[in-house]
Amino acid sequence: MEKWYFLTMVTVKRMQTGLRIERNTLKVLKGLAEYFGIPLGELVEGIVLHAFEGKAPFGAATLARIDQLKAVYDLTLSAADAHTLTETS
Repeated sequence: MEKWYFLTMVTVKRMQTGLRIERNTLKVLKGLAEYFGIPLGELVEGIVLHAFEGKAPFGAATLARIDQLKAVYDLTLSAADAHTLTETS
């Protein structure tokens, strides 16, 4: 497991949101959050903050874990699918 190091704690104000996300993607994210022992929202915040700076949020070990979770939860979507998703009723 990759280690998360904090130099100083930053106090933030969080808000509840009605985020909608594809079912299997959510399962993988929840599994990854559980793996790190953090809430799902904090995982998503970390991913987004890395993306905002053009940085990769995960190292090789975590990417391998993500691949395992994708297999378990049958997540076949990729970045190429990001702008082509539609919802079923």
